[in-house]
Amino acid sequence: ILLLDEPTSALDASVQAEVLNLLEEIRRRRKLTFLMVSHDLAIITHMCERLMVMQNGEAVEHLTADDLVERRVTEDYTRNLLRASDGFVRTA
Repeated sequence: ILLLDEPTSALDASVQAEVLNLLEEIRRRRKLTFLMVSHDLAIITHMCERLMVMQNGEAVEHLTADDLVERRVTEDYTRNLLRASDGFVRTA
């Protein structure tokens, strides 16, 4: 398991893409599982199959990346997170 805490924050788009490609290559080659902490929904939906939305240190919702993209959510907190992040795009 590899813990990634905001692995691409404060990076420009081209460097972000390089880092994400490198992480994918490492995951595939080493057969790793990632545990990623991020507020960037575009990266989350690109890199992750499953996700957990947390509020104040508590899990409030468990989703697939497709659920998030399709906005199939049940919790108000998750809806508000999506509204605040309108415009995120899944790149793959």
